[in-house]
Amino acid sequence: MSSPSLVWFRDDLRLADHPALRAAIDRDEPIVGLYVLDEESDGVRALGGAARWWLHHSLASLRDRLHDKGATLILRRGRAADVVPDVVADTSAGAVFWNRRYGGPEREIDAGLKSSLRDDGLTVESFAANLLYEPWTVRTGSGTPYGVYSPFARAVQKLPSPRDPLPEPRSVTGARTRAASDDLDEWGLLPTKPDWAGGLRETWEPGEPAARARLRAFLDEDLGDYAKYRDVFAGGVTSQLSPRLRWGELSPYQVWKDTIEHRGSGEHAKSATGFLSEVVWREFAWHVLFHFPDLATKNWRSEYDAFPWPRLEPSHLEAWQRGRTGIAVVDAGMRQLWRTGVMHNRVRMVTASFLCKNLLIDWRHGEQWFWDCLVDADAASNPFNWQWVAGSGADAAPYFRVFNPETQREKFDPHDEYVREWAPEFLSDDPPEPIVDLKETRQAALDAYAHVRHGG
Repeated sequence: MSSPSLVWFRDDLRLADHPALRAAIDRDEPIVGLYVLDEESDGVRALGGAARWWLHHSLASLRDRLHDKGATLILRRGRAADVVPDVVADTSAGAVFWNRRYGGPEREIDAGLKSSLRDDGLTVESFAANLLYEPWTVRTGSGTPYGVYSPFARAVQKLPSPRDPLPEPRSVTGARTRAASDDLDEWGLLPTKPDWAGGLRETWEPGEPAARARLRAFLDEDLGDYAKYRDVFAGGVTSQLSPRLRWGELSPYQVWKDTIEHRGSGEHAKSATGFLSEVVWREFAWHVLFHFPDLATKNWRSEYDAFPWPRLEPSHLEAWQRGRTGIAVVDAGMRQLWRTGVMHNRVRMVTASFLCKNLLIDWRHGEQWFWDCLVDADAASNPFNWQWVAGSGADAAPYFRVFNPETQREKFDPHDEYVREWAPEFLSDDPPEPIVDLKETRQAALDAYAHVRHGG
């Protein structure tokens, strides 16, 4: 009797460079794939609406690709600590393999399962697949975690180069199992009443094949211009890979190696270096989350607990969410977010700064809105970047950075291409009036931050 290998897919919805899948193949027993939609375990954050849309389509792609290779993807909903042992029993699995996760609640779940399944006599192994450098491998000279990006990046440069990515298997020997699987459509991940995902469908094609095609296109067509044009709001000289990395349709190892191979020289090499620094920024966000699991709910800098947030003005929050603040770049960005599930990175900083430092609304309100609207929202980058902008996060000089939306517009959208696409009324003879004065609110923010700096 065979004892199948169970490969538990999580945020790694791919076949190439999948160490857990490779380990299962090397075990030389039939393989069963599993995905668990865990919305019940304590501390595991429920997905936002745009993320659920992406997950549905990425799972459908993975399911079909596994089937074409010869294996099955079982879908189950429930607490992972209960579901995984149930599927082990249903399939008579003798081994379970997965790629590691780094959030606090997820690590606890995985550690508990690894211990209990091993006690039951199973082979259980986990692997590094979704970060180039696991958080416990990057430490200061005194053995503490890094709290500033630049020293972190310098430390990473001194470490061994990331491994080469693993090839996609030509075939996967599937197990003859009668284990039940949920119907993906019945999970209700797609919006129906109303169906607000039209813009997502127009913008994106989830799944590993599309992710690999996008990486090739970016490296072949856009990488050389990345350093010069990456901050320009319109024009598309960005990688558009963030949701691919968030869902693991690509691994950072693939992105890293392919970029190095396309690095070239001169300006092209400068662009490649700049792009790879963004990959390292993503690593830093996960490094911070690993050591501070409450990143989405608590200030990383505890002194910011004393920040004097005024009483929430619901109309201001709603105006920001809907792109009706009367500030051109902010409104354009928020509408792009709602329509496409993404926003240009610099515009993200501008809109976040406006919420926290002009409207004086707690960053957690903005982080939650982005969590619900972004197709690339992940548990590290989303709160990490919000705290960085708000001033409460991992930043060497956080308190005085206030993005002026009008200055940013003049510099990075000088011909109003971005505003024309997303908020054309600002180019009319009667543009909207701003809901707050930028100069006055900036000073109010600086006064409030001074309150924190001087001990409250």
